[in-house]
Amino acid sequence: MQLNGLQKIWFQVSQQLPALRSRNFRLYFIGQSFSLSGTFMTQVAVPWVIYDLTHSAWLLGLTGFLGFLPTLILTPFSGVLSDRWSRRSLLLLAQFMGIAVSFALTILTFLKLASFESLLMLSILAGVVKGLDMPVRHAFVVEMVNEREDLSNAIALNSAMLSSSRLIGPAIGGILLATVGAGYCFLYDSLSYVAAILALWAMRLTPQPIEAQTSNNWQRLKEGFRYVYTFLPIRSILLLLTVQGLFGIAYMALLPIFAADILQGGPETMGFLTAAGAIGSVFACVYLSLRRGTEGLERLIALCPAVIGLGLIAFSQSRVVWISLLLLVLVGSSSTLQVASSNTVIQSLVEDSKRGRVMSFYALSLVGMLPLSNLLAGSLAQAIGAPSTLVVCGSICILGSLWFSQQLPAVSRWIQQELH
Repeated sequence: MQLNGLQKIWFQVSQQLPALRSRNFRLYFIGQSFSLSGTFMTQVAVPWVIYDLTHSAWLLGLTGFLGFLPTLILTPFSGVLSDRWSRRSLLLLAQFMGIAVSFALTILTFLKLASFESLLMLSILAGVVKGLDMPVRHAFVVEMVNEREDLSNAIALNSAMLSSSRLIGPAIGGILLATVGAGYCFLYDSLSYVAAILALWAMRLTPQPIEAQTSNNWQRLKEGFRYVYTFLPIRSILLLLTVQGLFGIAYMALLPIFAADILQGGPETMGFLTAAGAIGSVFACVYLSLRRGTEGLERLIALCPAVIGLGLIAFSQSRVVWISLLLLVLVGSSSTLQVASSNTVIQSLVEDSKRGRVMSFYALSLVGMLPLSNLLAGSLAQAIGAPSTLVVCGSICILGSLWFSQQLPAVSRWIQQELH
């Protein structure tokens, strides 16, 4: 009887979340849930330790810039590799590189040898790992679902996993920072990679056709760029994501300043501010995972940057913690709606032979912009203050939303023609 009840529950879950019917995606979902929570824990701990060592907004921004610079450089070429080589093998390589970086952070912190220079170097190495990992991760989703119609649900669940990890990791990380120190954040991150590696090894994947190597990597990269440039919906969506990547997430680099100086808090405040955005992301992912199809997603893509901009401007003026948290929930939900909706539309439109390269431009337009975003945020905050910096960033997001709204009729017509 109990088994019968569990079967009924599983039937209901699989009806609402059809991507989980695919064994490979279930393995990926479980393994990455553990691994990503550790990753986001480290992303909270490293900036806090650096700011604690230096008390410099400039060095905080510089670390973010140099840490993500390898991502900016390597991401497009990673997309080319993703269209040529086994995506699972590339992801396994990235996981082993990631565990080495996290273990080095753990050892240095526990031995009290961590310095600004060593943290900067390891941040750069982590950027190399991310540059290899991101495009492959996005392109790999389509290989893990048994039915193509489950792809949009898999993308929504993948976003939900990222968001819940952003919620759990920073919240626990803030508590660990305040109680036992950053070393335990890095230790958990090191151990969490094991789950991701085991899940990837356990998958039973259908061999994917690999395009013949008729040109060099640079030519294939240019071919992917031409494809994106001439495809109006993908081009417009990626340009708007670039605005989001440069200005919409600039606030993340300034969270230590808002937590410590503006809101007069400690490491737990930093963790809660980071987690607030993730809570909003979870709400957005629940909506997207229950939604069917891609119709109307382009209208969400147009609206979300305006909401993000207004939320950032209001957050910059808040001096009350709970109001700041609510505003970041709004910003987080809108960011995830834009990013996941963009991912779904692009993956539904793109040719399989160019998926890796197109998803590398997707990753580049969003996370790949973080080096410039962090440097911009740190420099502006040093010159005009963190609150004024977010007013500028929020205003630009609103302008981006207005621009995309003007493109919307043409984008919608093109999407209708491609999908029907």
